[in-house]
Parts: sequence; structure tokens; C-alpha cells
Amino acid sequence: MADRAKAQKLAKDRMACNKPQRTPSHPTKSHLVKACEGGQEKIIRFGQQGVQGSPKKQGESQSYRKRRESFKARHAKNISKGKMSAAYWADRVKW
Repeated sequence: MADRAKAQKLAKDRMACNKPQRTPSHPTKSHLVKACEGGQEKIIRFGQQGVQGSPKKQGESQSYRKRRESFKARHAKNISKGKMSAAYWADRVKW
């Protein structure tokens, strides 16, 4: 168990700051990011595995536009917390 924790710690050290990446083998979360802000570092997992975010904005249907706007309105308070919140990254990457 200690070896696994040490390996994860080393992987965190090698990760680039604020660069999201997919996690296809994670059971529940679709993305991972090492969030860095104000001298703090934090691993954040976000996004539900298997669920698509919003499609490309150009030529999207009315229902997809409303879906995207609803997500942003529902999570606006958490998105505004900045880079150290999962909602910020979900908004930026998936929506």
C-alpha cells in the first residue's frame, strides 16, 4: 500500500500544472487535472465517466444549447471558485 501511494506521489510530481487529461480506466471520473494556483497543488478528478458534455458550439441544436446553458447556470457558483474546483474544470473541458 505504501509503495502504491509513493508511486502516485511521484506521478503527481511529474504532471504538468493545469493540463487536463482523460482517465479511461477510472471507474467513475472521466478526467484528471493537477490544479496549481497560488503555490498550491491539488489533484482533481471531474466529469462522469461515459457521459458526453456539450457538442461543438457551431451548428449545435437548440436542445444542446439549453443543456449547456443549464449546466453553467446550475454550477455557476462552483465554477466561479476558480481552478481549484472540479466544476471549473468540467465547465472548461466538457461544456
